[in-house]
Amino acid sequence: MLKLTPLLLALAYALIAWRFSSWRLKAELDRRSRPLEEPGLERLTARLAKALDLPHIPVHLYDIPAINGLAAPDGRIFLTRGFLDAYHAGRVTAEELTSVIAHELGHVALGHSRRRMIDFSGQNALRMGLSMVLGRLLPGIGAYLANALTSLLAARLSRRDEYEADAYAAALLTKAGIGTAPQMRLLQKLETLTGGGGRGTPAWLLSHPRTSERVAAIARLDTGWQGTGQKDMP
Repeated sequence: MLKLTPLLLALAYALIAWRFSSWRLKAELDRRSRPLEEPGLERLTARLAKALDLPHIPVHLYDIPAINGLAAPDGRIFLTRGFLDAYHAGRVTAEELTSVIAHELGHVALGHSRRRMIDFSGQNALRMGLSMVLGRLLPGIGAYLANALTSLLAARLSRRDEYEADAYAAALLTKAGIGTAPQMRLLQKLETLTGGGGRGTPAWLLSHPRTSERVAAIARLDTGWQGTGQKDMP
């Protein structure tokens, strides 16, 4: 039992850290956000709501200049002011912004926030265990190697979530009659909109898959649906 104590402590610490982080994020979002009122988007989100058999899909505006979408742990969907500014400037269309909302809905519907809490807790315990083992086998570099291996795992799990949310959004957009073209166009614009992102970073270290790979995966889904007439939600 004593041998497991460090791992149990690591797991408990990870859970507490996640809870605190979620609380701090909620407080930040409450302080710097408001319901988004944008008629051009509301017309399209109404189509998403109808496809999901929901009365309404509330979207909130997060008042920061970065270009991003966010699914909060409590299930709320946010678009940043930076994204809305890009829309008003004609750099993105209403349909493309709607694809971001659909993607974030995918994170909520698929339980990614809850799964990330479990993954984070497990990764913290794994990091501690690897550090103990590798620290004995490779004194001086064992802890660094354990951190690197755990970071690789975290990046892979995050990329999996992004592919799943992309697939959910593609199915939802298709069912709503909007289609996947805006989703693919926006992905291709994002590197320019956000200043290049992870260019030069090895794909296996990125928290999001390569744009070309995401677009190709959506295109494959779209082709399959056209052949079968099915638009099953993931």
